[in-house]
Amino acid sequence: MPVRELLARVSSRELTEWMAYERITGPLDTRLRGDISAGIIAATVANAGGAKRKLKPSDFVPTWFKRKKTPQEIWQDAMRANTALGGSVRTNT
Repeated sequence: MPVRELLARVSSRELTEWMAYERITGPLDTRLRGDISAGIIAATVANAGGAKRKLKPSDFVPTWFKRKKTPQEIWQDAMRANTALGGSVRTNT
């Protein structure tokens, strides 16, 4: 989807929420998650080759973030992304 169409269909707030979610979980586009497919194959090959312990695909998939972010840190990231995209924040006052 072209950027212009995306911005016409999705609000700044929703786009910011999706960006924050992706930062926590890793890429949303399955084409960018080849690491999971590679992890499955690597675990299968290692286990079939007689690994000393049963390996899981997650043993071969990189960790996206070393520490969990607090809700406040996630909110700050979302607000920075919102500002960078020219969004604004409505207050209920």
